[in-house]
Amino acid sequence: MKQFPPIKLRIAMALYEVIWWLLLPFALLYLRRRGRKDPLYAQHLGERFGRYGSALTHPVWVHAVSLGEMRSATPLIRALLDRGETVLTTHFTPAGRREAEREFASEIAQGKVRSIWVPLELGFAYRRFIRHFAPKYGLVMEIEVWPRMIIACRKLGTPLFMCNAQYPQKSFDKDTQGLGLRAALMGGFAGGFVKSADQRDRFAAAGMDNIHITGELRFEQPIPQAHLIAAQEVQQELVDGRPSFTLTSVVEGEDPIYIDMIRNTPDAFFVYVPRAPERFDEVAQMLGDAGISFARRSDILDDQLKLKSAAPACNVLLGDSMGEMYFYLSLADRAIVGGGFVTKGAHNVIEPIALRKPVIVGPHIWTIAYPAQEAIAAGVCHNVQTPAELLGAVQHPVEVTDQQITQFYQDHAGSVTKTLDAIERSV
Repeated sequence: MKQFPPIKLRIAMALYEVIWWLLLPFALLYLRRRGRKDPLYAQHLGERFGRYGSALTHPVWVHAVSLGEMRSATPLIRALLDRGETVLTTHFTPAGRREAEREFASEIAQGKVRSIWVPLELGFAYRRFIRHFAPKYGLVMEIEVWPRMIIACRKLGTPLFMCNAQYPQKSFDKDTQGLGLRAALMGGFAGGFVKSADQRDRFAAAGMDNIHITGELRFEQPIPQAHLIAAQEVQQELVDGRPSFTLTSVVEGEDPIYIDMIRNTPDAFFVYVPRAPERFDEVAQMLGDAGISFARRSDILDDQLKLKSAAPACNVLLGDSMGEMYFYLSLADRAIVGGGFVTKGAHNVIEPIALRKPVIVGPHIWTIAYPAQEAIAAGVCHNVQTPAELLGAVQHPVEVTDQQITQFYQDHAGSVTKTLDAIERSV
């Protein structure tokens, strides 16, 4: 077994620990300020320092930092519970923690699942965490690289695996330049369960061993049927037979492109869903300034997603809520996935494909290379390069059949079984 951590990483970690102690007051101030908008940020503060009440007995630990990671972990957690495991989930954001508590409410009540904050990046906090829960092993969803987490698990004998992992080319190139400290941390994992062969090769080049190709867990995440039913009940009144598109996870910097597209497509209906809740009011202001008729979900729909009164005449429904993406997607013929027109990269294309909705995405897909490249090759995802191409794709959509999408989805299923098999071979 290779020495871990290497000397350069040991030296860097000593400095890292000092920096964290110096910045700790600012981290606490950050949580307090975020707590003004969402009180959950400032609650259960002891968990951030490794202080807990009763413990589960040797649980499987799943680290899902936020909402998306938690949703991708859900089918795997279900399978683990079916095998008789207990599961501990850790999160950094309220969205991830709330999703875990909502999805596994009955299992939490039965003592089979527990959801807590992940410790802050302090050595003593992780030592407390690991000694308190003694996890059988840990699964870090997607690509979360926290040095203290990795080193503490390695030192205390808790196998830690990346799960549903991807290593985008841009991140890999950046991590392997200079001292390559972040890449060196990959050698501290007990292994990785990765999405594709390209991801395997990058993780291996960074120093990770014991890598298994297991596919994408999001292909098996549960679809809330209540959202589909609710969309079906209001679709005629809102959409009124017009061509319809849902813009998902729109991020700051690309709004002018999408708003211009909407203004130039007056006969279509759009659902506009910003990525972050703090942007809801900002986007509403931009839509109003552009002279676009719109209605906010919070104004016209109740908690059960039913119309409060007659549907207003509008071209845009502003999705100012969290956790209702399947409802928004079900209202549309096609999805336009946000993030693709900024260099930070596009977001998940799997949710619309799961509902058999063709996808349009902008030029920057490095963050979702798998499965976006495969979806493009299969003809179920249209990768546009410019705002003009986007407008053309909306005004004259490329035909995509249900059979194309169904076949693509079936070709990429089975990740839960593959991951469970890989865990059995690795732990």
